[in-house]
Amino acid sequence: MEIEIERMKIEEVSKTKYLGTIVTRNNLIEEEIKERIAAGNRAYFANQKIFQSKLISKKTKMKLYKTLIRPVDPNVGS
Repeated sequence: MEIEIERMKIEEVSKTKYLGTIVTRNNLIEEEIKERIAAGNRAYFANQKIFQSKLISKKTKMKLYKTLIRPVDPNVGS
């Protein structure tokens, strides 16, 4: 389906990413939440060996978490 605005035809889509946020036709936030959880999981599992290592201190792991994982998902607690 196409939308016409001032003689311009624009294709209608059910969802799109705009400024890093998923926007849906019905303004539902579920898609955005799923995407953020998936991004957080990808960031964690990409660094899983570091977080499970006994050679790295808890303090260092917390710094890594705050710089690698938390920025991916801004909804994670402070």
